[in-house]
Amino acid sequence: MLFGTDGIRGKIVPSPGCDEDAIRDLQENRAVSPRLMRLVGEALSRILNPSDKIIIGWDERPGNTKLVQHLTQGLHLNDCKVIHAGNCATPGLHNAILETGSNLGCMITASHNPVTDSGIKVFDHEGYKTGPSLEAEISEIMIQLAAEDREWDEDYLEEISTPDFSFNANLAHQELLIVRLAELSSIFAPPDSNSLLLDCSKGAGTSWLSSILTEFGVIAEEISHEAQALNQNCGAGELSPTDSWTWAEAANSNHLLIGKLTPRPAGEVIAAALDGDGDRCLFIVSTQDGCEVLDGDGMADHILRAANGKWHLAASIESDLSLVSSLSRLNADLQFTQTAVGDRWLSLALRDSECSVIGVEDSGHLVMSAPNPNGGRCLVGDGAASLIAVLCAMAVRDKPQPFEKGFKQRISIKDTNRSLWTGDNLLADEVEKMTCETLGPMKRSRLNGEPNLMLLETDGISIGIRNSGTQAKTNVSLRIAPGIDSTNSVKITQQIVQYLTAALVEN
Repeated sequence: MLFGTDGIRGKIVPSPGCDEDAIRDLQENRAVSPRLMRLVGEALSRILNPSDKIIIGWDERPGNTKLVQHLTQGLHLNDCKVIHAGNCATPGLHNAILETGSNLGCMITASHNPVTDSGIKVFDHEGYKTGPSLEAEISEIMIQLAAEDREWDEDYLEEISTPDFSFNANLAHQELLIVRLAELSSIFAPPDSNSLLLDCSKGAGTSWLSSILTEFGVIAEEISHEAQALNQNCGAGELSPTDSWTWAEAANSNHLLIGKLTPRPAGEVIAAALDGDGDRCLFIVSTQDGCEVLDGDGMADHILRAANGKWHLAASIESDLSLVSSLSRLNADLQFTQTAVGDRWLSLALRDSECSVIGVEDSGHLVMSAPNPNGGRCLVGDGAASLIAVLCAMAVRDKPQPFEKGFKQRISIKDTNRSLWTGDNLLADEVEKMTCETLGPMKRSRLNGEPNLMLLETDGISIGIRNSGTQAKTNVSLRIAPGIDSTNSVKITQQIVQYLTAALVEN
């Protein structure tokens, strides 16, 4: 399998001499080359029919021009029709797939990763991200193609590197957001007149999102145009859901947004940050002596407290909301589903829901319903729309009280041999035994989409262990509901980390 948790991503490198080396560079060095991207395009074309339409969008990374060019070549090798959507946010590409009636969409990005990285996210004709079975098929086709003895004339490749059509996905995305702002204002309330700093991570929204917000009464000052590069010391990718600062610490922060914050009364929303490809958002709110991140859980809580009627909430295993029994305090009639990590699993859980929906990850990914240009509704994670939805929800008066946060700890064990952790082997059995000896009987389970996840749960306590999909690390996550003593849970979590470090990190 060549795909990770969210597509393929890695450091951009020059093309090696052959396709097999391009695949080996990805597997062994987490490296992405133009040659690899051409191979991805050729493999994608093999699962489609000749003349099918594929639309490609990309974000502002210096190496993306060649990656797009080579992906276009690969798609043209089986006579697919290629549309270039231009520089846009990932949700802008999602909308462009639907507007153009494309059979497939490719977003060239590495999300919040450094600007030296890039990769690809693949969407089907309905705007849903590819699943593991299709990604395994694409990976297998790539390996088979690489093993073949074939070469292409450079003049021919140059000839097929240009698109058949173009589409302005960035402009269409702006038009959609204006429609969504009006819709969300009617569902909740028009956003309060307020002022905030806006950090689009020097991504697609840098030049226009502040203008859209200001037109609707929210005075937003965009600051990431000052950043040296996409995602560099700016944006949501440089923030953690648990970050907080005193005003003195904020003034000395290297993060462009945090360093510009000034004291405001406690409880005010003072800033919002998107990531580089624009599919997630985090807020900054003032506290008694500083400021802190309002994460995806807090954002979803604002929306749900302003909601009425029937709602379906999907939350990943790293979300606090899946442990909060006080969800029953809401005015909305709520159905709940716990999912694997990754916004595609949120979308899958909500796909057949017949009521209002929201999917949440504490990293700031919110999946919500949006108008489908072909009629009906679709599901999309859009950082700009999430920002708008939360501001509209905050404007609703007389809401239930916010949920009380519990305890959360996430530890990454770096440089692990991920093949040694499967979630169901002897190593996993030993971790379960250790945990139960300290915390008592726990339910052990797996989740669709996380083949190596082991989830251990008891009343109000959850411990999840999973491999990273893109890096050589294994993550241990502890969540504890409000009112439960964390002492023993923290202790056993540290023991698990020590045990797994010895077992998984090769000297």
